[in-house]
Amino acid sequence: MQGAHIASVGSAVPDLRINNEEISQIVETSDEWIATRTGIKERRILTGKNESVVELASLAALKALNKICMDPIEVDLIILATSSPNDLFGSASQVQAKIGAIKAVAFDLTAACSGFVLAIVTATQFIQNGSYKNILVIGADVLSKWIDWSDRKTCILFGDGAGAVIMQACSQKDNSILGFQLNTDGKQFGQLSIKYAEDHCVNNTLKLFKGRFQHIAMNGKEVYKFAISKVPASITKCLETINLSAKDINWLLLHQANKRILEAVANRLSISTEKIIANLSKYGNTSAASIPLALDEALENNKIVKEDIVAISGFGAGLTWGTVIIKWKC
Repeated sequence: MQGAHIASVGSAVPDLRINNEEISQIVETSDEWIATRTGIKERRILTGKNESVVELASLAALKALNKICMDPIEVDLIILATSSPNDLFGSASQVQAKIGAIKAVAFDLTAACSGFVLAIVTATQFIQNGSYKNILVIGADVLSKWIDWSDRKTCILFGDGAGAVIMQACSQKDNSILGFQLNTDGKQFGQLSIKYAEDHCVNNTLKLFKGRFQHIAMNGKEVYKFAISKVPASITKCLETINLSAKDINWLLLHQANKRILEAVANRLSISTEKIIANLSKYGNTSAASIPLALDEALENNKIVKEDIVAISGFGAGLTWGTVIIKWKC
């Protein structure tokens, strides 16, 4: 089996910033209330009817490709992790066309906030079994389009963004994907969802209904309890399978959902909060985009260096959660 490693990272966010003071003009809240409970100060939001996840995903992908001077035509596979596609049938093919990766197979992977982790694991399997050599993995979401802006429980949390990584085949000794651990609890899907609803009957004789999707609904207390219990257990189990411990972790990179969750997970693992990679204060919860966004920023700031062990964990709607342990090779 050949190894897999991340060769490059790129990210993209919309230009429009909406801070907590502006949110407080929409719903009854305040900058202090939001910042204290979530750690979020502002978020980026797409503007205009014609802007979509495709534009953000494509820009992040091109940035990652340009960093290693890689022609899009060399990409074998594109995996777009998103829960807010521009087309219900999927948006990966639109990204493929937009960036000129004409030889690549492209498909969407829907797992909300865990999507990027599952996409990394999926790409690793394709590389390690020899199917593909160059894979573009993108985490991108524009959940602002699915927010009820009168619901202060959710409208304060989410932002739009995209992050991309180029994964490549390498020798087994240079393999950087050390292990992974994935879980799902479908019985709890209703704790965080965008549910389908039958809107109205369009034919009484045949009882045909036209449907629609509702807004984001979340039980914040239950999602918090789920995250701080399941994520540390997932990371611990993953570390055990590769004979490592929490003491070996140089950086803890979690889905950027809530500052309290990040700190609680670190505390349960006895990991210093100084090892947490976080940027949700600037972007909010960007779902599948949050991990690659934070990864790209950490690399730009020279936080992560060669041979560092990075524990990455995503968690959210489904409910799904998962961990991948990476030894940084670049």
